[in-house]
Amino acid sequence: MSDVGKRWVRRSIPVSLERRYVDEGWWTDDTLGAMVARSIAAHPDRRVSAWSRVREWHGTYADVECEARRLVGLLVAHGVRPGEVVGFQLPNWREAVTSFVGLSMGGYILVPIVHIYGRKEVSFILDQCGAAAYVSPASFGHVDYVEIVDRAAPPSLRLHVVAGEDPVASSRSSRVRRIAWRDVESVDPVDELPAVDAREPAVLAYTSGTTSDPKGVIHDHRTLLSELRHMSGMIVRGWSNLMASPVTHATGMLGAVLGPLDVGNEIHLIDRWDPGHALEVMSKANIGGGTGAALFLAGLLDHPDFTPEHAANMARVGLGGAPIPPSLGERAATHGISIIRAYGSTEHPSTTGSDFDDSPRMRHCTDGPPLASVEIRLVDEDGEQVGVGVPGEILSRGPDLCVGYTDPALNAAFDEDGWYRTGDVGVLDEDGCLTITDRVKDIIIRGGENVSAAEVEGALQAMPGVAEVAVVAEPDDRLGEHGCAVLRMAPGTDAIDLDAMRAHLDTTGLARQKWPESIRIVSDFPRTAAGKIRKVDLRARLRDEAAGRAGE
Repeated sequence: MSDVGKRWVRRSIPVSLERRYVDEGWWTDDTLGAMVARSIAAHPDRRVSAWSRVREWHGTYADVECEARRLVGLLVAHGVRPGEVVGFQLPNWREAVTSFVGLSMGGYILVPIVHIYGRKEVSFILDQCGAAAYVSPASFGHVDYVEIVDRAAPPSLRLHVVAGEDPVASSRSSRVRRIAWRDVESVDPVDELPAVDAREPAVLAYTSGTTSDPKGVIHDHRTLLSELRHMSGMIVRGWSNLMASPVTHATGMLGAVLGPLDVGNEIHLIDRWDPGHALEVMSKANIGGGTGAALFLAGLLDHPDFTPEHAANMARVGLGGAPIPPSLGERAATHGISIIRAYGSTEHPSTTGSDFDDSPRMRHCTDGPPLASVEIRLVDEDGEQVGVGVPGEILSRGPDLCVGYTDPALNAAFDEDGWYRTGDVGVLDEDGCLTITDRVKDIIIRGGENVSAAEVEGALQAMPGVAEVAVVAEPDDRLGEHGCAVLRMAPGTDAIDLDAMRAHLDTTGLARQKWPESIRIVSDFPRTAAGKIRKVDLRARLRDEAAGRAGE
């Protein structure tokens, strides 16, 4: 293993499990880069389209490969060697696909960073992973990536490659060289690609969680390619979808690029979620859409431009990454659209999932049974396994489970037998299908993006007049769920409204997608005997309110 790979402590994996995954063909000597190169060679003329209103691009697998090999040549020319860590934070432009392909084939450790992350998150990620290079636009939306590097470049960073058409200013840091993406065009493509050990880290995927700083999840080539084998059963070959999930998010990385590449499907991306624009693109390209978080499907179904022709191209839609209301599946079915639900996480991407041939009840109301070679256990607070229909925390293990965290202290989530404590609560039915009912870990999954409740609470606690705060998930028909701020005000102070709360959060620098979208003022909280706030009761109360509104 390379010196870079040795930087991180891998979780304990029992020898018997390793042997089983090898014997069953899940773990091989294949690598991400080799798989990508094979797929491109097998389907060089497959289309790749970035349907951006500002940077639309159309090409082929072969076009992407040529540019990707030039990108590798550029990195090598600037001293960034295969095996080093490279972060890339890009919207769904062609450069996002090129970066993923080039870094994979070039033998680098990829660090995809969601493009909406700001300076606080990005500087932490680049520093913790020890990134030698970083690829980004100059800016996108409200995020200024150039400023991030100029103000918070970590000691390891040596190169900043800036995508887009804007002029590129020199870096203020003498350590970091900034170059424009257009310089890629002047570099000869690399012919020889490095050999990589399948046990080396392939991707460091950062996700928000119960900690205020993102958590770095380590996948080696074996776990990542095992996930692709799980996904291959859910992808309809020859059936192309417009994907809005960012390539730099686990859902988009797998569903928008790796999954299509693996089976030779076309790749179609959109950089800003606009249901009207998406429907326009779907008609123009004669493709489907709605795959990913529930908000993508719901947004299409709700739009006045949605037609039976769109529905015909969306006959099969896979949903996951965020809570999925059963009513969404029922609505889709009225248009002739079959959905499947899947449950997973950045740590364990495909844990359970239904099949398109399963019954509507199973597909609409459960997250399906464990996938091939995946095991799950549901346990109570004492670690004892619970029975059918009894809620319990979900423990999982399987060949696609990550090999640990970049922060070794977080590896306590894995036990010596290879089980991962997901922090989610669910129930199993008589058919072995799982349904997520609650969570132990303190996060909100908003449209597929994890938000740390503790981080938001810390920002709100400093607001004048707030005596106590709890941020919990509230059901949301579009996003799956959003953050709700439950506040107890100090005696003698006036209650605050949503606008005042947002004005305060704007001053803290907290990323906007983390802001709560509803507020409740309470005189006191439900509490444990020790006085701790019972968030499980707050979440249940919000679910009951949502159910009551739906029944009106």
